[in-house]
Amino acid sequence: MTAYKKAFVAIAVVLLILVADQVLKIWVKTHFTLGESVAITSWFKIQFIENEGMAMGIKVIGKLFLTIVRLIASIAIIYYIYLLIRNNFKISYIILVSMIFAGAVGNIIDSVFYGVIFSESTTTQVAVLFPPGGGYGSWLHGEVVDMLYFPLFSFRWPSWIPWIGGNDFEFFRYIFNVADASISVGIITLLLFFRKTLSLSFEKQEIEKDVEN
Repeated sequence: MTAYKKAFVAIAVVLLILVADQVLKIWVKTHFTLGESVAITSWFKIQFIENEGMAMGIKVIGKLFLTIVRLIASIAIIYYIYLLIRNNFKISYIILVSMIFAGAVGNIIDSVFYGVIFSESTTTQVAVLFPPGGGYGSWLHGEVVDMLYFPLFSFRWPSWIPWIGGNDFEFFRYIFNVADASISVGIITLLLFFRKTLSLSFEKQEIEKDVEN
């Protein structure tokens, strides 16, 4: 496959994930109250929550820092994908890295724009897109929308087990979005099946830097 075709596939993967991620987020944000849940099956629910970023009383500062870090990381991944295409790496590897990039950008969009283009979501009020009075926040301080919830099974730990005895356990208790899933699938697949390729890609970058210097 030529470099142009690999670039086209990478761009297509990124756009597909971004569109799916943002369409679902906007639909949930404009149709669900905060915390509202709809059961699709016994093990899959759509439950609307918002990720506020870093806790411990530093919500604003932490949120800004997190958004800036995501932006810097995304720029680095763009350059990395460019190097992969230029050095003729496998298309499957490029697709996985593109998935990670798309997921990062998907959550960046929330952080950068959602505070400005949406009114606040509450437990009694559905958010409005482009509200006349302005958004619930400012640039770079938007909250990330999560909605995918897979409570596959749950049980209570026996009381005799130290520390966790008597506590409830649920798998999978985390609520996430398409962007999160894209990042997780990309990273896990790379670590499981492409560890040698991952090491080789960084080695090639180091060799190119030495040649340029």
